[in-house]
Amino acid sequence: MRFLREITLSFIRVHVLYHALRERIFGLELIQELARHGYGIGPGTLYPLLHAMEREGYLVSDREVVGGKMRKYYRATAEGAQAMQELRHQIAELAHEVIEQTDDGQAPGK
Repeated sequence: MRFLREITLSFIRVHVLYHALRERIFGLELIQELARHGYGIGPGTLYPLLHAMEREGYLVSDREVVGGKMRKYYRATAEGAQAMQELRHQIAELAHEVIEQTDDGQAPGK
């Protein structure tokens, strides 16, 4: 089970990075977006992940008062953009092998 959790967290990191490249993101919005993709995570999982990605240099954050409350927004850094470029190729290769081919190396339906 730990194996699946680690892979799922990696998928979530890719989702986070993708959205942070497109626009500023914040925690609750991300939890809702990830739920839309079938990831049921809460703040106790998401915020440590965001903080780690920020420490590692893939995200930067700024704070803004919204509706009388402080909200922390994240966006991708240049290093995050470079990582996504590398990941796109790897994701495409993996999808091709895992989804588009059968166990015998043939395309599905052939």
